[in-house]
Amino acid sequence: MIQIKTIPFNPFQVNTYVLYDETCECAIIDAACYGDREEKILKDFIEQQNLKPVLLINTHCHIDHILGNNFVVEEWNLKPLLHKNGAEFLTNAVEYGQTFGFETDPPVMPEEYLTDGQIIRFGNQELQVLETPGHAAGSICLYHRKEKFVIAGDVLFHNSIGRTDLPTGNFETLIQSIQVKLFTLPEETRVYCGHGPSTSIGDEKRNNPFLK
Repeated sequence: MIQIKTIPFNPFQVNTYVLYDETCECAIIDAACYGDREEKILKDFIEQQNLKPVLLINTHCHIDHILGNNFVVEEWNLKPLLHKNGAEFLTNAVEYGQTFGFETDPPVMPEEYLTDGQIIRFGNQELQVLETPGHAAGSICLYHRKEKFVIAGDVLFHNSIGRTDLPTGNFETLIQSIQVKLFTLPEETRVYCGHGPSTSIGDEKRNNPFLK
């Protein structure tokens, strides 16, 4: 059975997710830890649970979601996985970071890219990639069909949606992504958001003011 650990990191309180199961293999999603203290929090959790990180996945590459990428890459010898349309954010991460007051080293680039519909495997688990642009080019969600949950990045929040006023954002595209890729999932599907509390597809269908 899969376990999901949520750890909010950096001043933007990005939810970093560590997914793991009885095999002890784990996937780190949106490594957002910034600085020695937060890096230690992530490392300590992984070591205390005796986990073996085998995947580093970015739902998108806005600077607040990738601040811990280099740490994870160096600590566990991984390469990031992301959609190719988000690579520009990674390429320009140092400049984007300076805009928000973050000092970062040039990021490690992927050796391969994720595609819509692709199945990612680790341990005994499978995650399906759902391409969901609108908040940012290259945004993806990660759907676990068996356990009925989705890691949604900054696409969908509890009673809200991702902002669309940043480069490559588009409101109409985001709404379409949610309606076509997320609202077609079972209503009981749990939604783990990039910031803030989790929600469900059914709750957002009924209550989200942006999507009524």
